[in-house]
Parts: sequence; structure tokens; C-alpha cells
Amino acid sequence: MRVAIVGGHGKVALQLHPLLVAAGHTPVALVRSEDYRAELEELGAEVGILDIERQGGTAFGEAFAGCDAVVFAAGGGPDGNIERKRTVDLEGSLKSIAGARAADVRRFVQVSAIGVDAVLPAGTDDVWRAYVEAKREADAALRATDLGWTIIRPGRLTDDPPTGQVALGPEVERGEISRADVAAVLVAVLGRPETTGHQWDLVGGDVPVDKAVELAAG
Repeated sequence: MRVAIVGGHGKVALQLHPLLVAAGHTPVALVRSEDYRAELEELGAEVGILDIERQGGTAFGEAFAGCDAVVFAAGGGPDGNIERKRTVDLEGSLKSIAGARAADVRRFVQVSAIGVDAVLPAGTDDVWRAYVEAKREADAALRATDLGWTIIRPGRLTDDPPTGQVALGPEVERGEISRADVAAVLVAVLGRPETTGHQWDLVGGDVPVDKAVELAAG
């Protein structure tokens, strides 16, 4: 498959590109700057220029042309910029959904976050609230479409080496997971049509990735 990756220079995406190549797919890393091209091509990705915040759904559709799947892996970052939680995490997802429809790309995998459907307590930090609400709304919007969607909701992300073992399901206890293991799950999900229509939490665990995806998909 040709797989368009929105947020193509993000930390999960950088782990994802070589895994897609190893699985026989072609990653198309969509980024806002040519400065990333050499690094991404070294990882085996094709590179497309797409500014998530400044461009609209038409540009997203053009960027997805010729692709078989979209992975939305963008995020507004850990800083205190509340506005970017909406312009990237929510509006970027909505534009990606519109772009997938325009380009007739049916398969759509979204990286979200564990626990975003929970009610936030009074006194929750404003930045965290904005992030949670953006992810929650983006997931709800994707679930409401007729796309072949899968939503992966990782726990706290780390830069640890991959373990190849995870806990994956509709609800799992909160925990950590390496970005490398998240990337491995994304590749496994893309390769299984029966994972469409599912939303799963993901943390580190003791089940090999392929087996965990098989069990979760039933």
C-alpha cells in the first residue's frame, strides 16, 4: 500500500516509516517543510509538503492522491499552546477526513490518546483539557464517517526501544508504551482489514504485537 502519514516528521511517524518499508508498503510522509526531506527519504519515505494548519481539505485531498490509506499521527506538541491543540489535533484530523473522502481513500487509521472519553475533573489544567477535548472530538468525528477507520489510543509515550509486546483492547489499564511499539501496531493494523471499525487502547504488555491485534479484532 501507499500510506499517507499526516504528521510525517512526528516521533511516532519517524518510527513508522522504516517499518512500513520493511512490510512492503510505501510511506508518504506529509510535512510542512522541505527541511525534513533528506532525513525522511533516508528512512525510505516519499515526501509531500502539507501545512496542516494553513492548508484546507482540498490540499489534503491532493496530498492523498494515489494513496491506499491515511494515518493521522499529527499532534500539537507538548507545549502550552492551547490553540494548536485544536488547529492540529482536531482540525488537522477533520481536514484529513475530508481529504480522504475527496481522494477516495477508504482506509483511515488515527492515533489518539488513552482515556480521552473520561470526564475531566474540576481544576484540570487548561492545556491538558484542550488536548483531551481535541482528541475526543476528532475520534468522534472519525467514528461518525463511513470510512474504514481504526483508532489507536496509546498510553503515555516513551522513546524506549521496542519490546514487540503490548496490551491492546477496547479498555486497558493505563500505562506507558514506546513510540516504536505504537508504530508496530499501526503497521499490523493496516495489514488487517478486520481491524476496521475498532477503537483500542494501547499500552505496553506481554502479548506479541501481531497476536494482540489478532485477538483484539476477534
